[in-house]
Amino acid sequence: MQKIVVFTDTHMQPEVDEGKFDPDVQLQKGIAHVNEFNGDADLVIFCGDLTHNGDVASYEMLRKRLEDLDIPFKLLLGNHDIRENYKTAFSNEKLDENGFVQQVVELPDVNLILLDTLNGPPYNYPYSHQGMLCENRLSWLDQQLEISDEKPCVIFMHHPAHDTGFVAMDSIKLIDGDAFYEVVKRYSNVRHIVCGHVHRTISGSYKGISFSIFKSTVGQMPMLFDKMDFHMEVNEPSAYGIVTISSESVLVQTEDFELSDLRSI
Repeated sequence: MQKIVVFTDTHMQPEVDEGKFDPDVQLQKGIAHVNEFNGDADLVIFCGDLTHNGDVASYEMLRKRLEDLDIPFKLLLGNHDIRENYKTAFSNEKLDENGFVQQVVELPDVNLILLDTLNGPPYNYPYSHQGMLCENRLSWLDQQLEISDEKPCVIFMHHPAHDTGFVAMDSIKLIDGDAFYEVVKRYSNVRHIVCGHVHRTISGSYKGISFSIFKSTVGQMPMLFDKMDFHMEVNEPSAYGIVTISSESVLVQTEDFELSDLRSI
C-alpha cells in the first residue's frame, strides 16, 4: 500500500496582499504537519499553481521551503505558473520528451501519472487560465496508459476535466476534457483522478471514474456556485490531501491541518 500526500494551489509569492494568507507561512505549517504526522508517506505531490505570478523569485522561494520536507516530492504546473521560469528554478526536475512537466512515478501497487495542463506559452490571460492538453500531451498520456497495461494508475493534474458546479471555475476548467476522457476510457486501469484548481474539497465520479479535488493552502473558494468570479476567496482553514492506494482500493482523506492540535491527543 502506498500513501501520497497532496498539496495544491500553494500560490507562493514574496509580497503578500494585506489581509491575505502568507503562502510561505501556510506551506511551512503544512510541511511541518506532514513531517510530524504523515512522515510515513511515500511521496508528496504538489498539484499546480505552485506560484501566484509565475516569477523566478517565487519559484526560488518555494524551492527553499521544500528543503524542509522530509519526504520526496513531485511538482505539477497550473494556470498561475510559467513553465520557463519553473524550469529555471527547478532545473533538475524531470520533463517529458517534449519539455512538458509530466512524468510517471512507478510504485509497487500503482503508477502515478502526472500531467502538465498549463495552457501556455503564450500566456494570454484570462484565456490561459483554462487548462490544456495538446495533441503531444494526450499522445503521451495514451502511451503511458498502454505501457502500464493492467497495473492500476492514478492521474494527477491541476485542472479538472469536467464541471464541478462552480460556474466561474468551470469556465476555466480543462479545455480538452472530452479528449482527455476519450483517451482515459480506452483503458480499464485508471482508478482515480486527483486535481486542484478549485480551492475546494470535492469528490465524485465522472464517466464512471472517481475523482478528488483538494483545498488550497491559502484562500478557499466560497460556496457560491452561481457567482461568475473566479477570484473569490474566504479565509477557511488550509488543507492537504492524503491518498492511500493499494492494488484493490483508493482511499482519500483531507487534513485541515490548522483545525486541531494532534499533539494533545
